[in-house]
Amino acid sequence: MTPPPRPNRPVRGSSTGRPLMAALDLFGRRWILRILWELRDEPLGFRPLQQRCDNMSSSVLQQRLTELQETLLVERGTDGAYRLTALGRDAHVELRGLVAWSDRWAAELGSRASERPAAGPPSSA
Repeated sequence: MTPPPRPNRPVRGSSTGRPLMAALDLFGRRWILRILWELRDEPLGFRPLQQRCDNMSSSVLQQRLTELQETLLVERGTDGAYRLTALGRDAHVELRGLVAWSDRWAAELGSRASERPAAGPPSSA
């Protein structure tokens, strides 16, 4: 298993490991954003979190939770439930801006698609 990305260390796409590049590398890992999203409202135990993540494999969930704990975004409470840390909650707040942007993007793409005539068969002119 490769270690989780950290600022100031080389990461995928950046030999400098600028903090933004490290964050993009971390958030680009499959299931990371989904786990953060599912933990946004309440702590969850392993099985409930797995169920909310479409029953992803337990080995992948364990790997991602380990990465999130090592990067200080998630912690495990004494009750065994996983929860966002202060940094994890901050990340969620920042990601809400991306959610709002993606909604505007989808609306814009949708309105542009409705402005174009339907694509028919290619012309043989």
